[in-house]
Amino acid sequence: MSEPALERLRQGPVLCDGAMGTMLYARAGASLMHGRCFDELTLTAPELVQQVHRQYILAGAEIVETNTFGANAAKLNAYGLADQARVINRRAAKLAYEARDIAGQSVFVAGAVGPSGQPVAPTARDDEPRLAALRAIFREQIEGLVEGGADLIILETFSSLTELRQAALAAREVGSLPIVAQMTFAEDGQSLSGETPAQAARALALLGVDVIGANCSVGPAGILDAVVEMAAALRKMGIDPERDVLLAAQPNAGLPTRVENRFLYVSTPAYFADYAQRFASAGVRLVGGCCGTTPEHIAAMRGAIGAYLPEQASAWAMPAVIAPAAPAETFPPEELTERTHLQEDLEAGRFVVSVELDPPKGLNPRKIMDGAARLREAGVRYINIADSPMARVRMSCLALARLLRDYLDLETIIHFTTRDRNLMAIQSDLLGAHALGSHNILALTGDPLRAGNYPNLTGVWDVDSVGLVRILKGMNEGHDAAGGSLGLPARFFIGAALNLNMEDRLIDVDQERARRKLALPGDVAHELLSEHGQMTETELELHRLRDKLDAGAQFIMTQPIYELAPLERFAERFGPVGAPIILGMIPLHSAKHAEYLHNEVPGMSIPEEVRARMREAGEQGREVGIALAREIITQARSRGLIQGCYLMPSYGRYDLVADLSRELLEG
Repeated sequence: MSEPALERLRQGPVLCDGAMGTMLYARAGASLMHGRCFDELTLTAPELVQQVHRQYILAGAEIVETNTFGANAAKLNAYGLADQARVINRRAAKLAYEARDIAGQSVFVAGAVGPSGQPVAPTARDDEPRLAALRAIFREQIEGLVEGGADLIILETFSSLTELRQAALAAREVGSLPIVAQMTFAEDGQSLSGETPAQAARALALLGVDVIGANCSVGPAGILDAVVEMAAALRKMGIDPERDVLLAAQPNAGLPTRVENRFLYVSTPAYFADYAQRFASAGVRLVGGCCGTTPEHIAAMRGAIGAYLPEQASAWAMPAVIAPAAPAETFPPEELTERTHLQEDLEAGRFVVSVELDPPKGLNPRKIMDGAARLREAGVRYINIADSPMARVRMSCLALARLLRDYLDLETIIHFTTRDRNLMAIQSDLLGAHALGSHNILALTGDPLRAGNYPNLTGVWDVDSVGLVRILKGMNEGHDAAGGSLGLPARFFIGAALNLNMEDRLIDVDQERARRKLALPGDVAHELLSEHGQMTETELELHRLRDKLDAGAQFIMTQPIYELAPLERFAERFGPVGAPIILGMIPLHSAKHAEYLHNEVPGMSIPEEVRARMREAGEQGREVGIALAREIITQARSRGLIQGCYLMPSYGRYDLVADLSRELLEG
């Protein structure tokens, strides 16, 4: 399976960011950093780390590195943080991912991995226990980065080829992400352990890493000499450094000078811009900066290599000025009576495929729109849009739906929650959604606020999902919740959710009624509970589904499942549904991903057999995860249990579901 980051590198130069430590020190100051490491700021000052990421993205970087250069257990042990290595790396990757999301740019997140900090002598090559322990240190760090959503791994500033080899082997053990391996060389052109750039290039190429290069230690001139020597060595091996094993260069901003107890770097942004062109001319594909470089250096480099960059035009374009509204006569009321394409497809018995996209966390929707455009090219016609999922602030799902309709001609399924709106706001937003052409509505209660980034807020919940279905049905009959006329009947296509992963665990009816009254005042579906005694979670879910259907639900969307048994049990116990079922699916991409979903995400259950299969898959986890998703969907479809599916890509990896969508639609 192709990796987008590697494909982009093969197209032409990619600009990486600059120094993280330099920027953090400049902002945090000596007092904050005294006795602490930069990696710790990922947990203690995440907003500071994310601010640096955003600055580099705005400067034009296409790759941002996580704040994890020294975040391995061996180095963290000096600060009493060895047991936090995996947590720090996972969180650091998520911070970079969120910064990209807020910026709304198509940027890759690189997991940064530096040396262990433990001396490694060349003779250690024959000490397998020592090497295995070293490899385990790197593997733990890289696993955290992968779990956090890194798109590639950058091994950097290694002065020992022996140690770099163990880091590369660890990265391969963890998965199939692209690997960038960079050594650092002194002014004499050798590493501290005595290797030349040519020797390093030959060894790294034989290891199977994707990108090799040099970083840190010396300024642009010395790094250019090193990568030119590496390129020559690769060509002698019959390897094309612009196609097969690519080149990377991330120099320091010259040699540091000590001024008043601080080390300052002398190379200017203009000097770096000149060398950026030289790197691009030499065929270097990953160009960035190391110690002493700033967003100003990266911005200058971006301007300098513009002519070398491949065409990366966005798949959509937002006009600077919104066109004036069409005259009233071009908007006849009869247009509002048309059924949605989704409704037509389901009623005609056609199999539908939708892909769920989360709205951006910031002002720029470009990355989401580019992803949607690529999905459309794969044949996807429908996009599910979550409503501030996990109770975290995101762009309005209604606004994103309109953008998708206007600029990409994609029909959306809005996840509309009652958590954030009172009864009046619910109806106002629904009227607006209808007028804007968003008629497919999945009625949801919403994730609890304690799961989000504003845990002290109070949820509204004047109605729950059953009550929302009733409101939507009433609007389709031409009246609001109070019975007032809407002038015309709405044409909402109403969806309801179903959790297939409920257990046959008994719950106390009186306690459940009291809990629901406390949590969801107003029109709550606690009346479905019997007057006395107990019922199982499964019985409660089935009762709620019956209430939703009776209230007016017209299609059902399920939580993901990873074996057919839950869907078969549901069909046997519930009987004919009378509404099409669209199966949810999150394709797994690694064993860690499977364990996370199973153990930490409410409503998710992944059988041990599936998790074992993902463990056995190793670095082929993504391929196996896609195959598993295809198997479940195909089996459910062939048995007539579902009439569609909606795919939920993790970490914004639309490419992982685009091919699967095409296969399902063609099948």
